[in-house]
Formats: sequence, structure tokens, C-alpha cells
Amino acid sequence: MKVLVADQFEQSGLDGLAGAGCEVVFDPSLKDDALVAALRESRAEVLIVRSTKVTAAMLDAGDLALIVRAGAGYNTIDVGAASARGIYVSNCPGKNSIAVAELAFGLILALDRRIPDNVAELRAGRWDKKEFSKARGLHGRTLGLLGFGNIAQELARRAQAFGLDIVIWSRRFAGNAGVDLGGYGLDPANRASRITIAARPADVAARADILSVHVALGPETKGLVDAALLAHLRPGAFFINTARAEVVDHDALADAVRDRGLRVGLDVYPGEPTTPTAEFSLPLLGLPGVYGTHHIGASTEQAQEAIAAETVRIVRSFKETGRVPNVVNLASRTVATHMLVVRHRNRPGVLAHVFDNLRGEGINVLETENIIFEDAQAAVARINLDGSPSSSLLAAIQAGNDNIISLQLVAL
Repeated sequence: MKVLVADQFEQSGLDGLAGAGCEVVFDPSLKDDALVAALRESRAEVLIVRSTKVTAAMLDAGDLALIVRAGAGYNTIDVGAASARGIYVSNCPGKNSIAVAELAFGLILALDRRIPDNVAELRAGRWDKKEFSKARGLHGRTLGLLGFGNIAQELARRAQAFGLDIVIWSRRFAGNAGVDLGGYGLDPANRASRITIAARPADVAARADILSVHVALGPETKGLVDAALLAHLRPGAFFINTARAEVVDHDALADAVRDRGLRVGLDVYPGEPTTPTAEFSLPLLGLPGVYGTHHIGASTEQAQEAIAAETVRIVRSFKETGRVPNVVNLASRTVATHMLVVRHRNRPGVLAHVFDNLRGEGINVLETENIIFEDAQAAVARINLDGSPSSSLLAAIQAGNDNIISLQLVAL
């Protein structure tokens, strides 16, 4: 199996892919038309990327069967185009959660103690202890979390250790204020850190001294943090975004910084460069009290080694079993209306006979599972269909092959 790695990738991952028997082509410089050409020339079956954009033109260029995003988010991949072409898209969720949570908490501490400004003044040869001694401190303040996935959970655990109260909004908790947060590694009985669930994002913002965003990007979360939501934050509150730039209205955020003194820590931005080094400017980043990092949340050695190992696991599973862990573009449920259960002798051509007869009546096979019994003499096939075969078709299937033992039609 040929694997094209078109982004930076750990040596341990490259070694792991080679150890799995893959032919590896590693070229992290590939982008845009160059990547299209590389896919066409290499005929790679697997493409591994991090931040590199994957377009429909790339999918049409070669023989791809699997795209692995060596990270959690996959918004840089045209998932719809991949689905239309029967190409798996997989990712590595949770492997960078600690790294991103550590950066988010670093931004919180930096905002409270104005660490970047301290450093800049000292480097410029200026001493101003009176000015930089002004800090409220974190203990007893309230951290608001929008979303409660792996990263937010890691951040919440660290916030508890600092004595922060925590208020959470998450779609997974909708209508359920009695969530057992102990199951998420938190301590609801911690007297120094109270944890509550809010019904709406606005309720979180209204209570938060620090608001941190941890939602996935989707139609319902795009622009979630808009002027109306930011208006609920008290003057001087902190805002942290290490999730996705598209979740935030950055013009509204800039207004909130100028008008109400919000302090902001960002790791993601609209219009980020697609290359490791480039010119980049965003007016928001020039405002006082706004600190930015270079979209490095997942970029620790620990996280990248874990992601590399998970990527190798995904590719190895696909190569050896045909199964793909962490697939993001399979239908959550099919439109199957009936299941045909075929008990048959394990002989060549049995299922081909069944499928050929179904095709003759215009019935589409949506999913198939064929279970082999001990000694491989018999099997049971479960075939999900988008329609109901007629009784005459079932009779024709049964009579047309002596290796069919029985048929059962189940309405779904």
C-alpha cells in the first residue's frame, strides 16, 4: 500500500508506516497544484495531512481510498467530496487534548499576569514593577466553558487545581442539569472549585470572568461568539479561543476589546497562512490586551508522537483488515427499509447470485455483513436494502442457487 504524507510528520510515524509494510512517500512541501500532481503520479491509496487543504481536485487526481487527518479537526478537508467518491476520512481525536489545554491555560495565566508585556518591557530596558504588579489572580474566579469535549475536560481539571469555579455549556448536557461530572475526571465536591451546568451560552458568558471556547465547527456553531454573546461578558473579562476561528465574529471581538476592555488570548485566526512561515496581519492582534500564538495548540512533542502513533494504527488497520478507525464521514444511519438474512453454504457465487437478482428488481444494497461459521462451511449474510423484494423475487433467489439454505426478510 502506497502512503503519501503531505505535511510535517514525526519520524516515529514514518518508521511505523514502513514497519506496517507501506511504501511511504514523504514530502511536507506539497500543496495545491503540486499535491494534485503528486497524487496523480504516485497513485497513493492513503493521504496523510495536518493543515494542508485537501480539495475535490486532489481526490479526482489519483486512487485515494483513505485520508487521515493527523490531528483532531478536519475542516481543511473537503469531506463532502470525499464521501461522494467513497473515500474514507479519519482523524485522531483526543490525542492533542492535553497540549491544547496547556496552551489555553498558559494564555489565561499570561493575560492575568501580563507576562508578554513584562517580557517586552524588560527586553526594551525598562523596569516598571509598579505597573506590572497589578493583577487580580485566578483563585476564586469563574471559568466559563463553551463546549465540553476532550480539551475542555482537560482544561477544567487544571482549573480545579487553581481553585477556579467552572460553569459549562455543552450540547451533550442539553436539558440535563444533573450531570455526573465525576465521570469526567472532575471533583464536584471540591470546596475550592464549584462546577455548574448552564442552559445557554449566554448564561455562561454572564457568569464568567474567563470565557474559553471548545466547540467543534459546524453550521450551528459558526459565528456562535457574536456581538450579542460578547455583550454578556463583564468589562475586563478574559476571552480564550484555541478551537476554530470561524466560531468567533472577530470584528465584534475587536469592538469588545476597544469598548469594554476585554482581554483576549487566541491561537486560531481567520485567513491563516497555509505555509509554516508567511506574512500575516490581523487588526485585532494589534490591540492592547490581545495576545496571540501561532496556531500551536497541538504542537508539543508529546502530542505529535501520540498523533503519529494513532495515524499508524489507522493505516495499519485499513491495510490489514479493511476497517478504518475514527471515520468521520460514514452515515450515522442508512435509509435501509428492509434486511435480507441469507443463511448459505460458504461457496463461490452465492452472494453474487443474490445481488444480481436484487439488481433485476431495482433494489439497492446499502450495507452487507457476511458471518462465517466454524470450519468455514456455512455463513449468514445480513444485507440491508432500500426496498422490499417481492415474494416472487425471494422465491427466485431461493430456487436459483442450491447453496442457499434459507432466506428471511426483516422490516427495519
